[in-house]
Amino acid sequence: MRYGAAWQSFFVLVFVGYMLVWILLPTNTYKYSWTPKLKEKLNSTYFREQGVNLLLFSYPPMLVAAMGCVYLHLKKTKSDSKSRKRLYLSLKRPAMVAAPLGIVNAVELTFAAMFIVLMIWSLANYLHVSFGHLHMHTPGVKVWEAKFRSVSLRLGYIGNTCYAFLFFPVTRGSSLLPLVGLTSDSSIKYHIWLGHLSSVLFTLHSVGFVIYWWAMSDQMYLMLEWSSTYLSNVAGVIAFVLLLVIWVTSLQRVRRKMFELFFYAHHLYTIYLFFYMFHVGVAYLCMILPGIFLFLIDRYLRFLQSRERTRLDSARMLPNGTMELTFAKNPRLSYNTASTLFVRVPSICKLQWHPFTVISNSNMEKDKLSVAIKSHGGWTQKLYKHLSMSLDHLQVSTEGPYEPASSHYLSHESLVMISGGSGIAPFISIIREIIHKSTTAESDTKVPKLLLVAAFKNTSDLTTLDLLLPLSGASLDLSKLQLQIEAYVTQETEKPIEDAKNQIEIKLFRPNSSDSPISAVLGKNSWLWLGAIISSSFLMFLLLLGLVTRYHIYPVEKRGGNYHYSYKIMWDMFLVCASIFVATSAIFLLQKRKGSSEGNQVQNVELQSPTMSPSSWLTPPDRELESLPHQSLVQSTKVHYGARPDLKRILFDCKGSDVGVLVSGPKTMRHAVAKICASGLAKNLHFEAMSFDW
Repeated sequence: MRYGAAWQSFFVLVFVGYMLVWILLPTNTYKYSWTPKLKEKLNSTYFREQGVNLLLFSYPPMLVAAMGCVYLHLKKTKSDSKSRKRLYLSLKRPAMVAAPLGIVNAVELTFAAMFIVLMIWSLANYLHVSFGHLHMHTPGVKVWEAKFRSVSLRLGYIGNTCYAFLFFPVTRGSSLLPLVGLTSDSSIKYHIWLGHLSSVLFTLHSVGFVIYWWAMSDQMYLMLEWSSTYLSNVAGVIAFVLLLVIWVTSLQRVRRKMFELFFYAHHLYTIYLFFYMFHVGVAYLCMILPGIFLFLIDRYLRFLQSRERTRLDSARMLPNGTMELTFAKNPRLSYNTASTLFVRVPSICKLQWHPFTVISNSNMEKDKLSVAIKSHGGWTQKLYKHLSMSLDHLQVSTEGPYEPASSHYLSHESLVMISGGSGIAPFISIIREIIHKSTTAESDTKVPKLLLVAAFKNTSDLTTLDLLLPLSGASLDLSKLQLQIEAYVTQETEKPIEDAKNQIEIKLFRPNSSDSPISAVLGKNSWLWLGAIISSSFLMFLLLLGLVTRYHIYPVEKRGGNYHYSYKIMWDMFLVCASIFVATSAIFLLQKRKGSSEGNQVQNVELQSPTMSPSSWLTPPDRELESLPHQSLVQSTKVHYGARPDLKRILFDCKGSDVGVLVSGPKTMRHAVAKICASGLAKNLHFEAMSFDW
C-alpha cells in the first residue's frame, strides 16, 4: 500500500498523543479551567465531570478504533511494499533476551521505558499538586501523615493508568493492535506486564490506606463505608480481595501447574470490575472505558460465534498422541498461516476453551480448516480418548481463526524454521502455504528455500511430519519445492524395530444438520462491519447517557436533591452493555442471514470412506510409499538419533543475504536462537519467535 506506513504512523501518533494528553494533563485541571458561562450552562456536576472526561479520554481512542477498521479493510486488498517489510524485520530484531521479560526488541524496550517514565512523571505531578493543598486537610492531622495518605491515593491513580491499556492486548478482534503490527497473540505479554504492574500499585494503594486508617487516624470504620455522594470504600475492599485471588493464581508457577485454577479464577474479572468501578468513580471510568468497551464488543462477538456448533469432518490420529482435527469451512473465509483457533468440546468441559494452531492453508483447502493438537494435558488426553472411541459424531464449538501479526517471513530468500516438539505446528501451515505457491500456474512465482530443524523426543514423534501434507495432498506437485528437513530424535540412539501400532488412524464423522462450517463472524467485509459496530454502539451510548442525564439525573440535582453516586455508575455500566448488545446483535444477525445459504451448501458435501495407512517416516526403506509427494518429503529428510541440533552451526552456515529465522518450541530453545540472532555475528539473519502462550 503506497501510503500504508504513513497512515500507520498517523494512528500510532494519535494513540500516543492520547496517552500523553492523559498523563500530562494536570490533576483536576478541567474543574478550574472552563469558562463561567460553560459552568453555568452545565449545572449538573455529574454532567460536567462525565462529559469532559468522555471528550478527553474516551472519544479519541474510539475514533481511532473506528477509523482503523476502515484502514484495515482497505489495506487487506493491498500488498505491503518491500521497504515496509525491511522496516518490519529490522524492528523485530531482538534487543534483549532475559528473564522474566523474555525476548524483547528495541521498539518494545523504547515504549516500555517511555511508559515507565510517564508513570513516574505522572506520580510526581499528582504529588506536587496534592502536597500544595495539604492545608485543606482535616485539622490536627500531621503533615507527614497527610503526605502518606496522599501517596497511597496517588498510587491508585497510577494503577488506573495501567488499566486504561490492560484490555487492549486481550481484545482478539480489535482494530487497534493490527494498526501497529500486533495481535492479541503477539501482545499477550503486554497484558501480563500491565497486570503485574497494576496489581503491585493497587496493593501498595490498599495497604497504605489500611495503615493510615488503622495506625494513624483510627478510622478503620471508613473501610466499610458506601457513600451516597462519592466513592465506595467497601467496594474497593471487595475488589482488592478479588484482585489478590486473580493475581496470585496468574503467577507463572501456579498457571503452569494448575491451569484450571488459573482459568476459573481469572474469570472473576467480571465481578472484580463491577466493584472496581464503584470504587474509582465516574472520572476514571471514562479513562478506562475505551479498552473495556472494545473488549466487551469482542467478547460478545466471540460469544455469538461460539453458540454455533461446528461441523467436524475428520480426525487424523497419530501414534504419538497428536491429532489433526479437520473442520468444514466456508469457502469465503480466508486466513493467514500460523493462525489460531479456539476449540471447546462440551462433552469434556462446557466452559474451557483451548487455543490450537491452524495447520491448513485456506488457498489449498478451500472448504477445510485443520488444527494440530498434542495430547500432553488433562483436557487433550480426554479428547484423544474420546476420538479413540467408536464415535460417529462429536459436538464441537470454535472461535476464530485469529491471524498472526504478519506473514512477512514468506518474502525471505530462504527460511530456517526451528521447532521443538509440538512447536512444529505453525511451520506446517507455512510449508503448506509455500507448497501452494510453488504449485500455482504462475511460472515466475518465487518461493523461499526451506530448512526445517525439528527436535523430537521419540521416534514415534516423527509421525508428526506426516501432517506436512493434507489428507487430499496425494496429487500435489512438489518439484518446485526446495525443502530440507533435519529431524533430531533426542532420547533414542537408534531407530527402533517397526511396530505394528505405529499406524495413522483416520476417522470420519457423520454430518449433522445442526452443525455449520466455520465462517467469519461478521462476514466477508468484517473490518467494515466491526467499524460500524464500534461507531454505532458508542454513539448510542453517548445518546442514551445524555438522555438519562438530562431527564433523570439533572432534575434531581436541580431541585437540590442527592442522586446516589453509585446509581450514576450503574447507569454507565448498563448503558454500555445495552448499546453493545443492540448494535452487535443487529449486525451479527444481518450477516448470519446473508451467509446461511452458503453454509447449507457446505453442509451437504459428502465425505469419502475412511482409510488407514502407515507413517511415511516410520516405513522401512524397501516398502513403497502410497504417494509421490510423501516420497519426495521422506527423501529430503535426514534423521539424527541421540543428538540435539547445533543451533549456532546451523544458523551461521546459512548462506544468502536474507535469511528468515523462525523458532517455535520451549522457552530455552526460543531464547537460545534469539541470542544467536541478536549477537550481530550474522547480519543476514532476521529473527521472529512464534510463541503461543495464551
